[in-house]
Amino acid sequence: MKKNSQHRNADANRDTMRPEYDFSKAVRGVTAARYAQGANVIVIDPEVLDVFPDSAAVNATLRALAPVLRQQRRPRHRAMRPPAHRSSAKA
Repeated sequence: MKKNSQHRNADANRDTMRPEYDFSKAVRGVTAARYAQGANVIVIDPEVLDVFPDSAAVNATLRALAPVLRQQRRPRHRAMRPPAHRSSAKA
C-alpha cells in the first residue's frame, strides 16, 4: 500500500517554530567572521568552576603556565658519546 505523498508534503511544510523564538530583528551572518577564525571549545570540570569562572580566567592561567610547559617539552641535552669506531677495512 502506497503512502499518501500529499500528506508527507504537508507534514514537511508545517511550521514547527515555537512562538517564543523571535528572529524578526536577527542579523544574518553576524558571527560568521568570528566562527571562520576557528573556535576551540573546552569543557571545564564543575569541580574547578570556582577557580575558572570565565574564559578570561582560563586564558590568564594558561598564559602563565605555558612557559613552564614549553620548557618541559624541550629535549634535554644528553651527554655526548664518542663517535662509534668504524673499521677502515680495505678490500
